[in-house]
Amino acid sequence: MKKILSVLLTVSALSLGIAACQKKTAEVAPQAPQAAQAVAATSITAVFGSEPNTIDPALNSAVDGAIYLEHLFEGLYKYEDNGSGIASAIPGLAAGAPRKVANDDGTVTYTYTLRDGLKWSDGKPFAAQDIVYSWQRLVDPATAADYSYMITMVKNADEIRAGEKDKSELGVAAINDGTVEITLTYDCPFFDEIACFPATFPVRRDVIESAGEQWTFNPSTYISNGPYRLKEWVHNSHLTIEKNPNYYETVTGPDTIRFALMDDDNALLAGFRSGELDYIQTVPVDEIQALLNTGELKVVPYLGTYYVSFNTQKAPFNDAKVRKAFTLAIDRNYIATQITRAGQKPASGFVPSGIADAAGAGSDFRQTGGDYYSLADADYQKNVAEAKQLLADAGYPDGVGFPVTEYLYNTNDAHRAIAEALQDMWKTALGVNVTLSNQDWAVFLDTRKIGNFQLARDGWIGDYNDPMNFLEMYLTGGGNNNSQYASPAFDTLVKQAQSTAVAEERMTLMHQAEDILVGQDMAVGPIYFYTQTYMMNPRVSGMYYTPLGYFFFKNAKIAP
Repeated sequence: MKKILSVLLTVSALSLGIAACQKKTAEVAPQAPQAAQAVAATSITAVFGSEPNTIDPALNSAVDGAIYLEHLFEGLYKYEDNGSGIASAIPGLAAGAPRKVANDDGTVTYTYTLRDGLKWSDGKPFAAQDIVYSWQRLVDPATAADYSYMITMVKNADEIRAGEKDKSELGVAAINDGTVEITLTYDCPFFDEIACFPATFPVRRDVIESAGEQWTFNPSTYISNGPYRLKEWVHNSHLTIEKNPNYYETVTGPDTIRFALMDDDNALLAGFRSGELDYIQTVPVDEIQALLNTGELKVVPYLGTYYVSFNTQKAPFNDAKVRKAFTLAIDRNYIATQITRAGQKPASGFVPSGIADAAGAGSDFRQTGGDYYSLADADYQKNVAEAKQLLADAGYPDGVGFPVTEYLYNTNDAHRAIAEALQDMWKTALGVNVTLSNQDWAVFLDTRKIGNFQLARDGWIGDYNDPMNFLEMYLTGGGNNNSQYASPAFDTLVKQAQSTAVAEERMTLMHQAEDILVGQDMAVGPIYFYTQTYMMNPRVSGMYYTPLGYFFFKNAKIAP
């Protein structure tokens, strides 16, 4: 990480050197007076994580990658500041809201008229056919997209994913260059948010077919359609984007945004203090309280859950009794108050607080669903006693005979601190030995995805504000089903909930599904519900965000 900081310093020095050369040239050039009047270029440096696993919209499944994509691409809808610094979904490529028509077969057709004069970042015209290609690519089994299920409400999407129909039969059609028609199996209440989710962003067919899997690595082939375009990607160092001159609106934010690729909390804070970094999200654990006290560290709502993934297909975690024992042995209050210390709330279920139930605004799915175990400090020992009994019932009294188990996490000081706490809790409460292993972010994502682990750190941030987003990922064979969980009863309930727009019916079915996922099978071990922390240079203003974890700088202002 020192190497990364030195690279930043070197680049800063080079930038100063280039600026000096430009100034010297201006002094002797006849156009000097005109050049002196030019507006100075603006730039900020932000950090959302280390090297991303991918910046292909269809293949990305991480929040850091999604933030980059939200700046580089745009879907039928986009997130825009609602005036309070929080983003709302509004028409993007679409000129307005869709026209909806209910069909005799129970489907609903959404017709979108696109804005006039849309272009790709290389200046080529954008057309409705680009959306058709991109959505077909998303559900095509050959793409192997984790988020192929994201448009499950589109007609024939599930059948295509299952290999039962050709991708050309997806319910998305270009009526003409400026009109796209999408047929849904029901009137989806959160489809606006689906339409601005990165996996649904359009990509260029000719570019991908020409460059193949390498299309994202070079600015010359990384053709996008958002407010920014890719300028440079130096792997494991930085990813820089610049204003897209072919975007349909004037971008008022920084001319360039440099995403430094870092994951060392001490280096992040040092870089922020020195002025090299304008925005960071994580700081050393022992610095959190002091930074909260000074107001430098901001805390905002974040719709997500931090949890343990159990590999349900590998012994001994193929036994629900073992999974529940490990879950009950976690002292969530200790982790939230003594380790994370940024307002995180101990988790009593998988779907987090902050998601409305059937009654709409003011109701809460988590509150209605209740707790799957007690969170009271006074009840922790009762939880431990039940955990010990469950482990004994599974054939491991006091942990005797339990195999040495590995807990996998991605390299980060905060994750390491939580891993060490879990290791101690499982040893003290259950008598089992757990070793710890960490991997760099991109490697970790691949390892966890293919199920090459026993226990793994996991976290899920909502892609849209609905309980379905936290449940559908655990459908059998789902791309984000890291626990390799499979339950026909759970699948049936989720699919029934996916097929109706009736709020009361949907919510009842989803509560029943969570009862199986967590209450019965304990496929995951929830630890806490997230909050989002960040520090931002006071010279930067106008950033906005969503509780889904996306931060936007396209309207940011930079003071001299």
